Amino acid sequence: MDTLENKMTIFTPEDFQEEEGLIAKTAELFIKQDVATNMAAIEQHQYDITRRLFQKAGDLGLLAIEIPEAYGGLELNKKISGLVAERMGYGSSFSVSYNIHAGVGTLPYVYFGDASQKLKYLPKLASGEWIGAYALTEPDAGSDALHPKTNAILNEDGSAWVINGEKQWITNAQLANLFVVFAKTSEGMTAFIVERTFSGVSIGQEEEKMGIKGSSTATLILQDVVVPRENVLGEVGKGHKVAMNILNMARLKLAFSNIGTSKQALQLAVTYGRERKQFHQPIVHFTMIQEKLADMATSIYGAESAAYRTAGEIDDAMEVTDKESMVQKIADFALECALNKVNCSEVLGKIVDEAVQIHGGYGYMQDYEVERLYRDARISRIFEGTNEINRLTMAKLLYKKYSQATSTENAPVAYQPAEKNQQYIRLAKYLMQIAIAVIADAQIQLEQEQEYMRLLADIAKDIYVMEASLLRTEKNACDNMKHLMTDILCQEGYRKIEKRTIDIICAAETNEQKRKTRLDHIQRLNIPLHQNLFMKKREIARGIINNPKSISSLS
Repeated sequence: MDTLENKMTIFTPEDFQEEEGLIAKTAELFIKQDVATNMAAIEQHQYDITRRLFQKAGDLGLLAIEIPEAYGGLELNKKISGLVAERMGYGSSFSVSYNIHAGVGTLPYVYFGDASQKLKYLPKLASGEWIGAYALTEPDAGSDALHPKTNAILNEDGSAWVINGEKQWITNAQLANLFVVFAKTSEGMTAFIVERTFSGVSIGQEEEKMGIKGSSTATLILQDVVVPRENVLGEVGKGHKVAMNILNMARLKLAFSNIGTSKQALQLAVTYGRERKQFHQPIVHFTMIQEKLADMATSIYGAESAAYRTAGEIDDAMEVTDKESMVQKIADFALECALNKVNCSEVLGKIVDEAVQIHGGYGYMQDYEVERLYRDARISRIFEGTNEINRLTMAKLLYKKYSQATSTENAPVAYQPAEKNQQYIRLAKYLMQIAIAVIADAQIQLEQEQEYMRLLADIAKDIYVMEASLLRTEKNACDNMKHLMTDILCQEGYRKIEKRTIDIICAAETNEQKRKTRLDHIQRLNIPLHQNLFMKKREIARGIINNPKSISSLS
């Protein structure tokens, strides 16, 4: 995030080739023809149907995207995995079951399994014969998941571990054949491979949830479960490496799924708005509705620009490294994965809310699909680490990176008119440096004063989205609508970053004269002349209204 990248190095959705588009189309048709037609049965927990859907997904190769070819997989990259997850995002609660299986239910074996573990489990997970789950959360260990009460003790002859404890809110619990279970040992938290058929394994009742009702969520109960020593995943006492690195990848996968659901909600809003008439005309003709549609489309464009940028960077990093270094490479992207999870889940939350609003009273009725999307979306800001926890992660990493090398002596040079968005980004990064410097000078204890961490995280998030959108638009010589979206993201993003920086200065700088000097300095920055965003948003909205099919291909 130090400088604007060469625009040719960033990966964008426009870079996908025809063959990769066919994979996405396969996922899209699977959701439309198989999942959507069975949604009522899925939400009634008819597990036999869900299992058949997993097997169908396995037959289509949708479960094997990131599994090595040697174990029945396609061995494809994060970009394609993200593309499939996006399309699967149209699958409501089934997409949650899918993401857990294909992500945290499978990737631990890919990255941490030994050869025998991979050979034993990955082919079954790739085919859909077995369904995977991930058991980390406990009743007293939600956000503080690295301190479990579930314990594992090595038996007397050292041949097996005996595990006792409970894991709460486990997705796919009633469906899963295989669990990655984290337990406390004398050497530290350790990851174990637990098969459903092991003696002492049982599943509690289904939780009654607000949304994603079709996904199985229940407690995994472990009573004197004997797990063979060879079922340790990774190293004894190093389970935190498995947990956190796999969660990094899960957060990115969830971000892509959220993008897909966001597009679905926008499509529903446009379709309804074109048909619904008030005062003798379709409601999409009203400019306040158009503003909502434009904001929804623009936030999707920013979200997918950022997410595919990250996927491309991860793929590039993994291409130039050996397997032993791969785990460290994943860890290097903790900030970006958390950033995308926060951004995409909050974009989704706002979009489904506005989609319900556009539907009016009908949006509150269960006969309309948008009502279910609204309920389903809420969990995305909670699981895979709450957005609060992810913001703390982002801020820690950001502060560590920049606090020792921050200079606020010179503002960026004056902009040229054709470079207004580049200047917004340069100035936004300059404001981020100021914010970090102020916090460092005031010796703020970030762990105790988390408001600063929230503001820093959001500054980083908006800069990343602004930059990814601009680089994408410039690289692909995009159409006018995408230029308009980029203009909005950069101008509105800068305004938000400016306000957050001012908030930090006002809170952290106790010397009144220094505070005034810093605030005056920000007001004197040579920012581009703000433009009329109302007209830009109306033009974006008209483009979507006249061509609703363009929503699914914003990318």
